[in-house]
Amino acid sequence: MGGLTIIQTIILAIVEGLTEFLPVSSTGHMIIAQNLMGIESTPFVKAFTVIIQFGAILSVIVLYYKRFFRLNHTSAPEGVSSVQKFLHKWDFYWKLFVAFIPAIVIGGLGNKIVDELLGSVTVVASMLVVGGIFMLFCDRIFNKGNERTVMTEKKAFNIGLFQCIAMIPGVSRSMATIVGGMSQKFTRKDAAEFSFFLAVPTMFAATVLDIFKLYKSGDAGAITSNNIFILLLGSVIAFFVAMVAIKGFIDFLTKYGFKAFGVYRIIVGVFILIWLLSGHPMNIAG
Repeated sequence: MGGLTIIQTIILAIVEGLTEFLPVSSTGHMIIAQNLMGIESTPFVKAFTVIIQFGAILSVIVLYYKRFFRLNHTSAPEGVSSVQKFLHKWDFYWKLFVAFIPAIVIGGLGNKIVDELLGSVTVVASMLVVGGIFMLFCDRIFNKGNERTVMTEKKAFNIGLFQCIAMIPGVSRSMATIVGGMSQKFTRKDAAEFSFFLAVPTMFAATVLDIFKLYKSGDAGAITSNNIFILLLGSVIAFFVAMVAIKGFIDFLTKYGFKAFGVYRIIVGVFILIWLLSGHPMNIAG
């Protein structure tokens, strides 16, 4: 038991693909969709919500492959060590790794807490509202980047710290890292693109970790040929839906900023909180 039907898989994968790159929390929306469909939060389902996120993230590699697979071919400064020359050549990947370090440390320490929060619709709804209110003002606070800013180790690390806030379901990894980039004086566009690139190692690590936890969970129905098919199907659908969604996101964000997303988050979050506080169950499938 504890698996997903084909219809449930398709719905969750579409939700993931549409929301992964929007600052509305893809994990939060999948938790809401999961509860609306009455899906039990088993180890497999929790792993599914993370693993198909990596499927969506792969769309970044396809859409930005020329920029993702690149080395720095400029000459390194004179008088630097061989290590510095190596890092200069692999500068793009080095900065991604530096930005990824906080997630390794904080994610490892708080993994059990995050797992517990993943099942809470109340936490998701609350964070949607809090994040939405913040997004109404974040453009005014952080959007001070008007030209190209050079990425440094310190800036990359700071963006990585912002990403860790998104371990709370409902915060949105996309929002946290884009705002993190804007706080380092990057434009919305450049901050969004670095957020997409940083998602690749982050979600790859999260996927590997969840596959390992799924294997170690002892859930009798966790590893079956049907569930492997469900994971592949969900990942493929999320990949193609994300390919479509990501194309218009940067243009929209560059032109209009975060306000529309903030309003959306507040409306959804407040509605869910009122619904729950009034005693209504989230499960509408039964």
